[in-house]
Amino acid sequence: MKNGADLTTWGYNLRLLLDEDSQARRLIELLRARGHDVLTVSESDQAGAPDNTVLNIAAGTGRVLLTRNCTDYLVLHEQGVTHGGILCVYQDSNPAKAMSYADIASALMNLERSEVRLEGVFLALNAWLF
Repeated sequence: MKNGADLTTWGYNLRLLLDEDSQARRLIELLRARGHDVLTVSESDQAGAPDNTVLNIAAGTGRVLLTRNCTDYLVLHEQGVTHGGILCVYQDSNPAKAMSYADIASALMNLERSEVRLEGVFLALNAWLF
């Protein structure tokens, strides 16, 4: 693995940075229990940091960013900011259609099995729940 960014091997547990909007204790516990290397923005002492700083932290530590802040991170991605991958969880106003923490973990497993290279990619994690 080159600088922690090549996440293409099936079974390789992801190195994730969870954005502030995605760092619920239950989600963190679930992802860590499934073997993912999880760091939160708060754990990195960057609570309240601007989105571009958070994305730079993820890139600098070889992590893929997991966020619900899809609009702002899509803008940064489209501006060509270098990153190790952005996994976005779109939330629906109808709770029955929103992704649960278990759904997020399952979608991550499906994504890993696909062997998709994540470096520099913006993906809607919702599409990986099947």
